[in-house]
Amino acid sequence: MTHDYSGKRMQRLFITGGTGYLGRTLIRLAEGQGWQVAASYFSQTPPVDPTTRWFALDVGNVASVAQVLGTFQPDVVIHTAFRQHDPDLWAVTATGACHVATVVQQLGARLIHLSSDVIFDGERSDAYTERDPPNPITAYGRAKAYAEQCIQEVCSTAIIVRTSLTYGFEPLDRHTQFVLNLVQGTLQGQLFQDEYRCPIFVADLALALLELAQTSYQGVLHVAGAERMSRFEFGAQLARAHGYNPAYLQSGLSTAYAERRPRNCTLDIRLAQSLLQTPLRGVSAVLRAYAPHPDSFNIT
Repeated sequence: MTHDYSGKRMQRLFITGGTGYLGRTLIRLAEGQGWQVAASYFSQTPPVDPTTRWFALDVGNVASVAQVLGTFQPDVVIHTAFRQHDPDLWAVTATGACHVATVVQQLGARLIHLSSDVIFDGERSDAYTERDPPNPITAYGRAKAYAEQCIQEVCSTAIIVRTSLTYGFEPLDRHTQFVLNLVQGTLQGQLFQDEYRCPIFVADLALALLELAQTSYQGVLHVAGAERMSRFEFGAQLARAHGYNPAYLQSGLSTAYAERRPRNCTLDIRLAQSLLQTPLRGVSAVLRAYAPHPDSFNIT
C-alpha cells in the first residue's frame, strides 16, 4: 500500500470513537468531502448509516485493534476514542492510544491523535506552545500525556492534536447542555471563574483534522478556539446565545475545592493558524454566526 502525505486527499479514513461527539461530526463532514469512512464503537450503538462501515472495537485490546484496522486498511486514522473518569480511563485513554499508534505504524497509515490541553498544570499566566513540556496534575491529564509519549515513540509520522473544550449545537454538547440545565434551574452547580480554556466549535475542529490529514505535518499541534475565556464566561455566552439570562448562573473558584485542577490551559494556536485554511474561531465569532438563527440550536 502506498501513501502520499504531500497534499493528495486520502480516500480511506478510519475514526475511532465514531459514536462520540467529535466522531459523529467527523463522519458527516468526511463523507461530504468524499472520504470512504469506517468508524468504531464500543458502548454506544452506532446509527443506521449505509455510507459508514462500523466496527465494534475495544482499543484496550491490541489484537482487536490489529484485526479491525487490518480488515479496513485505512490510509488515515483519526483517534478520538477516550475515557475521562471511569475505571477504564487508563486502559482506553493511555494504553488504547498506544495500541492504535502501534498498529497504524505497522500498516504504514497516517495517524492523527486527539490530545488535550489538560496535559499542562495550568500554573503559567500566558499561553502554552507546542514546545512546552507536559506536566499533568489530573488522572485524565496523566493518561493523555502518557499517550502522547508512547505515540511519539512508536509512530514517528503521527500528528498529536492538543485541543480544548469542544462544543456545538446539533446536537448540544454536554457542556452546553449542563449550562442550560443550570440556567433553567434543573441542576445546581457552579462554573469556575479561575479556569481558562480556548473552546472550539466541533465543526471547526473536525474540518481542521480533515485538512491536516492531507498535509505532511508531523508532531504536536495546538488546535483550539482563538478566544481565551473562563468556564463561567463561556457558560454566560452560551446561555445568552440560547435566550437565557446568564445572571442565573452561579460562579465559583476551583481553588476552593480540595482536588487540584489546572487553571490556565490557554493554548497558543499561531502555528495551526499558519498551517491551516480552516478558521479556528473564538466563541464570540461562532455565536454571532449562529445567534440570528435560533432554529439551529435544537434545544431540548
